[in-house]
Amino acid sequence: MANRGRLKAIGTILLSCLMLLAAVVPAVSAPEKTVDVVITTEQGNISLRLYPERAPITVKNFLRNMDAGIYQGGQFYRAVRMDNQRPANTTITLIQGGRNPAVKPLPPVPHETTEMTGISHQNGVISMARLEPGTATSEFFICIGDNSALDYGSDRNPDKQGYATFGVVTDGMEVVMQIQNQPTNVPMQDPNSPVKGQIMEKPVRILNITRK
Repeated sequence: MANRGRLKAIGTILLSCLMLLAAVVPAVSAPEKTVDVVITTEQGNISLRLYPERAPITVKNFLRNMDAGIYQGGQFYRAVRMDNQRPANTTITLIQGGRNPAVKPLPPVPHETTEMTGISHQNGVISMARLEPGTATSEFFICIGDNSALDYGSDRNPDKQGYATFGVVTDGMEVVMQIQNQPTNVPMQDPNSPVKGQIMEKPVRILNITRK
């Protein structure tokens, strides 16, 4: 009987220790799900990591376009630098591209703001181009440096909704910079166009975008 009592006491002490340990050590959360893709261009490859848990709508749209072959034969056609943008309260630096011009775009998707995703427009971040909120289809841009002026709440755009970020470059920023340095200044029909002086003389072809 004495031995049984001692064993019971030891068991109680061990259970208490385990409960205390569980309270002190935080639970290990599951790793975030990501999707790795590569943009193959005639200038080189750009590897991306997409965040479907943070930006489910936007990532799903990008992958939908990718799987449909929308980007095969597409192009980077816009390069924004410090030397080719109009004076403004905020400046941006990026490259923009998208679908094959001969391919009809898929329907637009609802707008996911940076406030919703928690992904700011920082160096290497990829985001969707748009006109009004909820008009993004296939066109995207890659940030070079701090472009937080494109985040939610910024007054760069009158609607202050910013753009929909959904991933980041993991390898190939040197290719992004090389594309940004392509000659621009294609004449525009509209002299007041916000992209005046930013359209490449020779767009850089996107050969394909595929999962890694």
